[in-house]
Amino acid sequence: MGKFVVSEAKNGFKFNLKAGNGETIATSEVYASKKSCLNGIESVRTNCASAIEDQTEKDFPKEKNPKYEVYTDKKGEFRFRLKAKNGQIIAVSEGYKTKKSCLNGIASIKKNAPEAKITE
Repeated sequence: MGKFVVSEAKNGFKFNLKAGNGETIATSEVYASKKSCLNGIESVRTNCASAIEDQTEKDFPKEKNPKYEVYTDKKGEFRFRLKAKNGQIIAVSEGYKTKKSCLNGIASIKKNAPEAKITE
């Protein structure tokens, strides 16, 4: 089972969602307070079942927020970001070498986030 790990950052708090094997699936922005960080976790739980907008495909269909956006970064690696209903980014991934691995990361969030415990 996955878990959200809340930690202090330079200017506030952030969380990592980790899979049962300890691998980090997604990371948050830095929040000014612990309370707002915990609200971010709840937003991930609420929005984790969202549709995927694959921006790596030509003429990709646009999805409404909330959604996952799959894209390639400057290094050519695949990444995703989870956006809330208001369009704010609430979680981002690491870079993946293949799109399949990136999509597996999204599947892992959908599986782990709803029941993940919160630890510090």
